[in-house]
Amino acid sequence: MSRPRIAITMGDPAGVGPEICLRLLADPAITGLCTPVVFGDAAVLRACAEKTGLPFIAPVLAVADWAGSFSKVDAPCVLDLRVIAPGAFSPGTISAETGCAAFSCVNRALDAALAGEVAAITTAPLNKEAMHMAGIDFPGHTEIFASRTNAPRWCMMQYSKEITCTFATVHAGYAEVPALLTVERILDVIELTAAALLRIRGRAPKIAVLGLNPHAGEHGLFGDREEERIILPAIEAARAMGIEVEGPLPPDTAFLPWKRRSTDAFVCMYHDQGHIPVKALAFDSAVNTTLGLPIIRTSVDHGTALDIAWQGKADTGSLFAAVRLAVRLAG
Repeated sequence: MSRPRIAITMGDPAGVGPEICLRLLADPAITGLCTPVVFGDAAVLRACAEKTGLPFIAPVLAVADWAGSFSKVDAPCVLDLRVIAPGAFSPGTISAETGCAAFSCVNRALDAALAGEVAAITTAPLNKEAMHMAGIDFPGHTEIFASRTNAPRWCMMQYSKEITCTFATVHAGYAEVPALLTVERILDVIELTAAALLRIRGRAPKIAVLGLNPHAGEHGLFGDREEERIILPAIEAARAMGIEVEGPLPPDTAFLPWKRRSTDAFVCMYHDQGHIPVKALAFDSAVNTTLGLPIIRTSVDHGTALDIAWQGKADTGSLFAAVRLAVRLAG
């Protein structure tokens, strides 16, 4: 069986994306598992290699050559999109130019995935502030992928062996969260979570759903009875579908070690409810993936790390884990 072709987006050029892409292309553990194709800028990668002392050993493929013979690409390479020149930005600095370049790499990889040219996409980090400076009104990768693929329902999953969380809301302010929660939305997330973990682990998962308020509302003492009105009906509907799910659980005790050992995934109501325990317990190994898409997309679970960009210090653990999960989902 041939190795799957995985598109790796370079991420924001000013961040750690170029560095971790270089390390990936040179790692036989990854290149023996799949055929990684970095969608980025060859000149930027060369400049990063020179500054960090990392090798740049992968061949460079022009866009015109890819269009004519992508099916013959069976070795690690760089698809040279020429979206930005090394002299157009400074490593570690936020700019509209790098935001636009990162967005262009994502869009080109999406084109390839939707056309069946790659089996999956793994994304290096982009910078939300840089994208907004460029006039790109998306809060993150998740929303870009959902929009471009016209997914009728989708959610973010942060996956690791230590802890896995999915989210009913993601990039929204706390004041906005209650109005975004509906029975249908929470049920969708429970269903997507169950289907994804069945595919990944080969068995029906045990899912815990968290409450929105402190102590899961404590029978109406806190909040506006979101637990009784919205969350519990979604749980009951999921149970009626045969999904093993419990809750709503008090968020402050849901992640205790004994509970994590008996739970495959936690459905969280908002961003930090799940991201804080995931990053505390599995920062270097967690993978961000978007469920519900017609294509496979995984990502690193960290940001652009501008403070250490282009210094040879970036950890590749999350990127490598993201590629491995993409290969597994594509299999």
